Amino acid sequence: MTRIIIQNTTVLTLDDDNTFYYPGTIEIRNDKIFSIGDWARDTILDEYDGETTIIDGTDKLVMPGLVDLHFHTSVAKGYGDNLPLWEFLDRIWYPSIRALTPETCLTAALHSYITALKSGTTTVNDMYRHLDSLASAALQTGIRAVISNNIALPEHMLDSVDDNVQAFKRNNNKGNGRIKVWLGLEWMPLSDEPLLAEIGRVKKELGTGVHIHLCESRTEIADSMKRFGKRPVEMVYEAGILGPDCVAAHCVHLSDNEIRLLGETGTSFSHNAGSNAKLGNGVARVQDMLKAGINIGLGVDACECHNSTDMFEEMKITSYMQRATMEDASLGQPSQILRMGTSNGAKALGIDAGMLVAGKKADVILLDLKKDMMFTPLLKEPKEERRRMLESHLVFGCNGSGVDTVIVDGRIVMEGRKVLGVDEENVRQEMDLLFRNLIDSIPKVTVEREK
Repeated sequence: MTRIIIQNTTVLTLDDDNTFYYPGTIEIRNDKIFSIGDWARDTILDEYDGETTIIDGTDKLVMPGLVDLHFHTSVAKGYGDNLPLWEFLDRIWYPSIRALTPETCLTAALHSYITALKSGTTTVNDMYRHLDSLASAALQTGIRAVISNNIALPEHMLDSVDDNVQAFKRNNNKGNGRIKVWLGLEWMPLSDEPLLAEIGRVKKELGTGVHIHLCESRTEIADSMKRFGKRPVEMVYEAGILGPDCVAAHCVHLSDNEIRLLGETGTSFSHNAGSNAKLGNGVARVQDMLKAGINIGLGVDACECHNSTDMFEEMKITSYMQRATMEDASLGQPSQILRMGTSNGAKALGIDAGMLVAGKKADVILLDLKKDMMFTPLLKEPKEERRRMLESHLVFGCNGSGVDTVIVDGRIVMEGRKVLGVDEENVRQEMDLLFRNLIDSIPKVTVEREK
């Protein structure tokens, strides 16, 4: 049995009552939060039959770990940034992931999970390839991961339903349940009706979830209408894919009926504002989806599409884009955005985490409130104003470099900004070598698109 106690700290619980402690203390036993409360210098620790680690939380903020609801392991960040979505997929993304081996995929996943942890992400919903390698990387780094394949029709040379089923049998519930395997559907242009029906059937047989791209671009919708006479959400609804066990990513161009279908089925939506903006795909109808009662989480997508795994950046972009598009500064308030990045994502993935409440999974991060003056100025009292200022700084004023310590499933996996389970420098060097070797298999891209 293990125990971690963080004392004399600021505790932002993000629970339903906005409970806030300053100074506060949080106790973790094994994989769960045991208690949270006020702290005083004369606080006496209970006797405990096991190992205890005490963390001085002075000038630190303790909050729930971030949940990246739409994530892809990355190999080609910064390459082909000038291309729009469909051209980027054909010329960069698909050639690069087809060229991966289990060994190179492990390196890429280690690198991607390290960067996620270093910016405070404790859970990734990763759709990629070679799931044995993803599971191994998650075990080594300590991150919580929901992993899925890139299922597509055979002619696209990605993954099959059977690939995903076999990966499920080998890897689901590894790491004390920290690793879950879902089915991953690449997107509608690489699918057909029989494939959708098979995914809907297998989802029920396995009792697992589905991670899918939906309505990311106008060209995707046009392709669906041309081939099937129906919009993408209508197609997956009829195949039995939507539901509380489904995460639909992007959803930029939804019709009113598609919003209704997502809401009525309890499907969660991963909003990827940074990726959508960078690839020129538009701004999702977030306010309409909120009105429909849809659970909305946040995701960075792939580093090829966003160039960063930093969910703090994603939260800022999410709020800014809504305010700018709707011309309304009352939208995207920090308290709401923070929950999109934590508890909403956990709910979508069926993880009992996302807020600091006794009995919840201990996925916790500590931020350094003195880091580069990102949290300055900051009132000490009244406590309610300190909480509001912290929420504002977290969404609008800081980035992931402020994260000092990461705890996942009750284990310290990053301390002093060092991920403990891996050699970060070795992974960095291997990642550079991987890309240099991989680049020969990717068609050359021009620096500027033709006018």
